[in-house]
Amino acid sequence: MKPNMILLCAALAAPVAAQAQSESEGGQGRSLMEEGARLFLKGLQQQMEPALEEFEGFAREIGPQMQSFFLEMGPAFKSLMDEVQDWSAYHPPEMLPNGDIILRRKVEEAPLDSAPDLKNETDL
Repeated sequence: MKPNMILLCAALAAPVAAQAQSESEGGQGRSLMEEGARLFLKGLQQQMEPALEEFEGFAREIGPQMQSFFLEMGPAFKSLMDEVQDWSAYHPPEMLPNGDIILRRKVEEAPLDSAPDLKNETDL
């Protein structure tokens, strides 16, 4: 049996086993499930702690630079947001070799069925 199937079967069987245990022990199953969830979250927190501490240091380091950026660019960004109603109508921003950043509007292509029939125009 593949390892994924074993994990799937175990995941599906765990609630059934917990319910059977809680019925036989008079309600003890719920506290065991809660304890398991608590231990899982505690382990997850311990695993994530180094990454969170590293992120906190990074945030402390770039905080003043980000605040300066938002103070300078905030008004320009707000005016851009006021002008652009539908962001899906634009391609992703492009940076030109000279450093300019442009937003190109997507061109809607006309369906081929709606193209004018030139043969009919010559018959007029």
